[in-house]
Amino acid sequence: MHFVAVLNKDGGTLRTTDLEAFVERSRERFAAEGHTMDAVIVAGRELVAALERASKDESVDVVIAGGGDGTASTAAGIMMNTDRVLAILPAGTMNLFARSLKIPLGLDAAMEAFATGRVQQVDIASANGKPFVHQFSIGLHAKLVDMRDKMKYGSRMGKMRASMRAAFTTIIQPPHVNVSIITDSSEIVARTTGIGISNNLFGEGHLPYADRLDQGILGIYITTARTTAEIIRFLLNLAIGRWKKNTKVEIHQTSALLLKVRGKRRKPYRCVVDGETSNLARETSIKIHPLALKVLVPT
Repeated sequence: MHFVAVLNKDGGTLRTTDLEAFVERSRERFAAEGHTMDAVIVAGRELVAALERASKDESVDVVIAGGGDGTASTAAGIMMNTDRVLAILPAGTMNLFARSLKIPLGLDAAMEAFATGRVQQVDIASANGKPFVHQFSIGLHAKLVDMRDKMKYGSRMGKMRASMRAAFTTIIQPPHVNVSIITDSSEIVARTTGIGISNNLFGEGHLPYADRLDQGILGIYITTARTTAEIIRFLLNLAIGRWKKNTKVEIHQTSALLLKVRGKRRKPYRCVVDGETSNLARETSIKIHPLALKVLVPT
């Protein structure tokens, strides 16, 4: 197979990696398995265009996208419902989509896995037509990301420290959202501090990511935590993947939903989609697209 690696030199661990040496090592490993590989090293602002070019190149079998969950989401949106195969090189902070795909988190280890990997079809979700691979959320998570992004940080550890500071403020001054969720079987009315909608259900016992991405369902997570102490317990349980015994979260599942803002507001709520924040529309249609994305996973 012929691989093209699109590497964002401004992002995550790639920023501090000797990319020329990394590419040469990867080429040698792919050649040992009978594959060929080209690499395109780009700045962040050039990433989308480079991914689009690679996805349209008929000589390319697999596009390797190097970055975090935002890069994974962008690349997946470009390649969903096509014959192109996507390989996620985990170079972000959390790499939650890569974790779902069981991809090793080290750069060289991930390339090693790709050289002997297999193609698998997985689900992808969308919110008002915008694809996402991991999660759409409002409330606590959106406020935390907005606050973190206003802080200055220049490294992965700096981003994690900024996230901790933003989390502290968010816990002390939590947002509240007033919405209804119309699923394929019911309507849920919620005034809450946070809602997450995931591409398949999160697994137990680890960070919030799905163990399987081929079940054709959306997970709906509504926190019932109100006080500071309740929110802290909820977030700690979230971090370790304690869902079944978490009394401060309601869990539902559906194949599609309509999220509607209730009441009048002068300022829109904020939402976060795979780490990218924006204003929440008055109505958001969220759907699962079963097996719409081809990915490369370890054998």
